Amino acid sequence: MPVPTPAPAQLPAPADSSEPWEPAARYEVLVAGGGPAGSAAALTLARAGRSVLLADAGTGPAKAGESLAAVAAVLLDDLGIGPQVLGSGHLPCYRRLSAWGSAELRSVHSIRDPYGHGRLLDRALFDRRLRAAARTAGADLAERSAVRPPLRTPEGGWSVELRGPAGRRTVRCDWLIDATGRAAALATRCGARRRTLDRLTATHLTLGPGPETVDGCSLVESDPDGWWYTAPLPSRHRLVTWFTDADLPAAAPTDAGRFLRRMLRTRHIRTRAEPHPADPGLAPRRAPAHSAHLDRPWGDGWIAAGDAAVAFDPLSAQGVLTALVTGLNAGEALDARLRGHRSALAEYGHGVRAVYAGYLREHRSVHRLEGRWAGHPFWARRTEDPHPWPVPDARGPTGLSGTAN
Repeated sequence: MPVPTPAPAQLPAPADSSEPWEPAARYEVLVAGGGPAGSAAALTLARAGRSVLLADAGTGPAKAGESLAAVAAVLLDDLGIGPQVLGSGHLPCYRRLSAWGSAELRSVHSIRDPYGHGRLLDRALFDRRLRAAARTAGADLAERSAVRPPLRTPEGGWSVELRGPAGRRTVRCDWLIDATGRAAALATRCGARRRTLDRLTATHLTLGPGPETVDGCSLVESDPDGWWYTAPLPSRHRLVTWFTDADLPAAAPTDAGRFLRRMLRTRHIRTRAEPHPADPGLAPRRAPAHSAHLDRPWGDGWIAAGDAAVAFDPLSAQGVLTALVTGLNAGEALDARLRGHRSALAEYGHGVRAVYAGYLREHRSVHRLEGRWAGHPFWARRTEDPHPWPVPDARGPTGLSGTAN
């Protein structure tokens, strides 16, 4: 389906969570999750004339250090919100550096990308602007509102309780969109099964502002037990992240001192981190980073988008882009279903499976490029034959396989 291309419009300031909000008695669609996937789905449906409620729980620490592929700007421009969402507040990313398969540092410059440079996001700002765009398109927005487990109504819709600063409110809807991230909180309640590919976990620490000029590049460096990532933040702080499998000794709980000592054993990461002061009282945070998918990304009365449907290893640098695309596609598919296109959701599911199958092939080939530590568990799990994790067949639901989370 073609992407609508309305004239760009000025977005209002991001919604103040303290604003009074009166829900309608019923919506055609409730979207749970106010990240890129949820906002893209809500915006798409609202522009199609659907009554939509976008509920954002706003819980947990804001994501930091995420990048946005250059091609995403084309998608956002097609939606008419590129300048507003990607305006000031983010950093351009002109180069991607890596020490992968060799100790030598290699560079890929954005001049080789037909879409220009990527961006290092202020993720909280990016998400707020997307939610504001959805609201401008006509979606109702419930900030800091957690969606409780939905209940089926006698007529076949859903009764959903929202909990937020204003207390508890109940709304009814015909369809749910699960954009709650890797947890897939609604889809799994509706009977879908979460399949995980690995146990990758991210341990990250934000260092203080450094004296150097922001270099506008990200850096990946592998080591025997995983890999490192660092990038400057729009605040002039620097994010450093260590990726390994949660069940390996290298992932043992760590304080800032231990994290920094390990980081100082790297060759390239440390040169960018050393100018930044580290707060010894600030503990590193840990977050899941595994690849995953649902055995089915839609069902009776619901559809999943973003990480809830398919989640990628951060090494791919495609997470935010995939969230935007699946959110847009989920919104279009659901609108088509509501207009009577009976196979629209099945077609959406086929597309999600095809994307994930392609990702798995790339995931394996990229890890095989790092041959220096082939005997180490982290790398062996990702490169040995036979591949320890089944690859889903893109042809249909019966080809999906894996290990339940």
